[in-house]
Amino acid sequence: MNAAVVDTVPSPVRLKAVAAPGQPEPTPALEQLYRGFESELLVPLWTEIGGLMPPHPRSQAAPHLWQWSRLKALAHQAGEIVPVGRGGERRAIALANPALGGRPFATPTLWAAIQYLMPGEDAPEHRHTQHAFRFVVEGEGVWTVVNGDAVRMSRGDFLPQAGWNWHAHHNAASEPMAWIDGLDIPFAYYTESQFFEHGRDAISDAERGTPDRSRSERLWGHPGLRPLAQPDAPQATPLLAYRWADTDRALADQLALEDEGHAGATLSPGHAAVRYANPATGRDVLPTIRAEMHRVRRGACSRTTRETGSSVWQVFEGAGSVRVGEREWRVQRGDLFVVPSWQPLQLRCDADAASLDLFRFGDAPIFEALHQHRVQVDPA
Repeated sequence: MNAAVVDTVPSPVRLKAVAAPGQPEPTPALEQLYRGFESELLVPLWTEIGGLMPPHPRSQAAPHLWQWSRLKALAHQAGEIVPVGRGGERRAIALANPALGGRPFATPTLWAAIQYLMPGEDAPEHRHTQHAFRFVVEGEGVWTVVNGDAVRMSRGDFLPQAGWNWHAHHNAASEPMAWIDGLDIPFAYYTESQFFEHGRDAISDAERGTPDRSRSERLWGHPGLRPLAQPDAPQATPLLAYRWADTDRALADQLALEDEGHAGATLSPGHAAVRYANPATGRDVLPTIRAEMHRVRRGACSRTTRETGSSVWQVFEGAGSVRVGEREWRVQRGDLFVVPSWQPLQLRCDADAASLDLFRFGDAPIFEALHQHRVQVDPA
């Protein structure tokens, strides 16, 4: 026999009449009105407008820094203890923003984690509707296999993968390897749009090959050239690997042009940046995620910026300081930090470092689609 369905009635919001500017005068009649609102689960706007419609974004997330050295040490411990397989699926350890109530969310819309794979290990095939990517800050030897396409993962590579594509990972090297995963899991969680499906328990021997270039790179990895055999314009990038050599060259060229006196080559003096783009459309690589690489040259400082939506940054190379809101940290290779919505951000490279290179991902495509994206850059 089916268990009886029990209706649960949420506790009403407790309303209190208070003497305050813009509020009605506290009277017995007002108190009686508020009790009526409570009984019907109603909340009047005049008691909540300050929280619902503030003059500027007030993020629930907090600025926070995670040190790579500590993350990697803990991931290695997990590698010795926690197996990879069905159930947990991945040895991925998520960043939990200290202001989000213990949820494994870096920001209200973004998920970030360190993933760790031991030599010879396989992370089994699955797919999910959440959009995802991998970024490699160090190491070599792991391959990701997306819909049967084997893709090499090397230092500095950015590897996006749209939702609902089959993917698995395997470590073909003799050493462990760690990288960061980024997904829109919190956004999918709050919008109740998640789907997940297990794939094969093991990929085929053919998919364990180690080609110099994946199929996606051979088809889509030619700058400015689009294959005519692919008439559709996919909303997410069909290119599965953006190689560090190309990213590094683009950043170096921007700074070289600045040195030659070409205006507009960089965001501000000494601050170069590139955005990873869908080669079929020129738009962001994923519908919900924007990804970029920034380089601040020796001794330079970026302009202070604010932006609606949140972002997660990882130091790829170099050393310097970062200011987010009222917080300021010293950073070095691998360190990760969160920039909540509308918090001011400034980056500074040390005088004895060649440059400060940082990978960034954020949720700007969501806010652009909703016509709620806004950026403020302070004057130089």
